[in-house]
Amino acid sequence: MKKSPEKRAAEAAHLRQRELAKGDPVALPLTMASMYHLPGDPTGVRQYGRFDNPTREAVEKLLGHLEDAEALAFPSGMGAISAVFFSLLKAGDRILLPSDGYYTTRVLAERFLNKLGVTHDLRPTASFGEGGFGGYRLVFIETPSNPGLDICDIAAVASEAHAAGAVVLADNTTMTPLGQRPLDLGADVVVAADTKAPNGHSDALFGHVASHDAEIMKAVAEWRKLSGAIPGPFEAWLVHRGLETLEVRFDRMCSTAELLAPRLAAHPAVKALRYPGLDGDPSHNLARAQMERFGFMIGLTLKSEAAAERFINGCALLQPATSFGGIHSSAERRARWGDAVEPGFVRLSVGCEPAEDLWEALQAALEKR
Repeated sequence: MKKSPEKRAAEAAHLRQRELAKGDPVALPLTMASMYHLPGDPTGVRQYGRFDNPTREAVEKLLGHLEDAEALAFPSGMGAISAVFFSLLKAGDRILLPSDGYYTTRVLAERFLNKLGVTHDLRPTASFGEGGFGGYRLVFIETPSNPGLDICDIAAVASEAHAAGAVVLADNTTMTPLGQRPLDLGADVVVAADTKAPNGHSDALFGHVASHDAEIMKAVAEWRKLSGAIPGPFEAWLVHRGLETLEVRFDRMCSTAELLAPRLAAHPAVKALRYPGLDGDPSHNLARAQMERFGFMIGLTLKSEAAAERFINGCALLQPATSFGGIHSSAERRARWGDAVEPGFVRLSVGCEPAEDLWEALQAALEKR
């Protein structure tokens, strides 16, 4: 029987306790080691920091518990995506990517995979199932898409892609394992940037790959070992600490976003707003069916670039920054990076501030002239 995300979150705080001996530290120790004492036969013990680190293994165990699957840690979300691409793909393969997802994945395919003989096609997330999946080795979905927050039907895509012989890779960065469970819906592999909400404090780059498929994970682990794409133990320690409070932070962030979204949508300064939790959002019905929560990301379009910049820079409780998922609310105008959005589009990441205080600050910033 599958455990609920809440049940897994409750157990996560006590996962380490199961292995503690009397007198052991309750908090995870930070092991900063590149070398291990290794006389004689090295078989069966820790050998070298690129291969083994107990702090890294602890965060992988915690991530695996939340995903209910084997998990491998990487130094960033793009490191995790790259590991899947380079360990599973070969010359002659064709892959399908979202045209409206995180842009760096497309850039990686254009500048590096193409040189190695791996071709790609693009398709919008909202119509991702249209056109079929014949001829693809790998189908990559990102739902909700970043930054536009469109959604595709994970179960339907997985079923059709598997029938065509493709591996389905899902980027679950915006939702975390507590908000959406792509593996349970049929995806073969999940990747995520734990830099965001899982760490939550904007002080570490991190990512992970998770899957039930032992052969896929074996290939990804071998690629990581040989390429050296490993996270440092200090970053692993920070993310482990962040994961222990993910449930309470994620709940606060999602609840506040659900409160703010209809208020923002009704404000005369807001030209358009996307949030899967709104009844009128194009993705609402599908979001209700496949997501545990509606998330903490809101996409709002203001009337101009100047209005968007004035709102972001003039709000006392907004951090102008790229990235998202921190305890502080943050925002940025995504057109500045070349995303296919209007000049006044703002990606708003709701943090952990008291909801009514945050609303007052957002409202005041929207009404500045």
